[in-house]
Amino acid sequence: MRPNPPHDEATGPEAGDIPAFAPRMRLLRRRSGLSLEASARRAGLSPAHLSRLETGKRQPSLPLLLTLARVYGTTVGELLGETTTAADSIVRGDEMEPVDAGGWRYRQAGQAGRAMQALRVHVPRGPQGDLVRVHPGEEWIHVQRGELRLSLDQITETMGPGDSAHFDSLTPHRLQAVSAQGADLLFVHTLLQSPTADLCVSGLSGHPAPGPAAQH
Repeated sequence: MRPNPPHDEATGPEAGDIPAFAPRMRLLRRRSGLSLEASARRAGLSPAHLSRLETGKRQPSLPLLLTLARVYGTTVGELLGETTTAADSIVRGDEMEPVDAGGWRYRQAGQAGRAMQALRVHVPRGPQGDLVRVHPGEEWIHVQRGELRLSLDQITETMGPGDSAHFDSLTPHRLQAVSAQGADLLFVHTLLQSPTADLCVSGLSGHPAPGPAAQH
């Protein structure tokens, strides 16, 4: 039996006309400042195979689209040329239903499928045991109400209303509300900014929340 082709030589339908995604792949690669060779190396492809994708001679699979989106710091939707209107950019606070998970309450504060994940979060008072989070990306946290204890590696700070924290989330971190009423936060997370994101395969632990909050 003939063995399966390697990942960078997977076959696909030949395109008679250049599909719309092909020039966008080249545009997004160049926007990210990566050469063809560097992009191919990060994606686990040969430069020849990536070139065939960029010229429409090969059709990318979904796993490959996900890989390239990570390499270029974008989304699969942008790779495929999806756009949003101005109306899609507005998130009405009173239309966002809360989601409870593990005692925490989450409300969406941004659109799904974007490079940045934005949430409104209520953290109840009480410890989280030994839960420490480590995952690629950057986090920005702004305290709206209550007091929050933030541990970053070996440093612990107490934050009050109006205080913010911005840090690389590969730094081991832990959140704990210390005020009786808990703490309300604005939370933004992105997988795209950390230069060491490729070093982290998965977090040491994760908070059991659905959707974008699952990795936090």
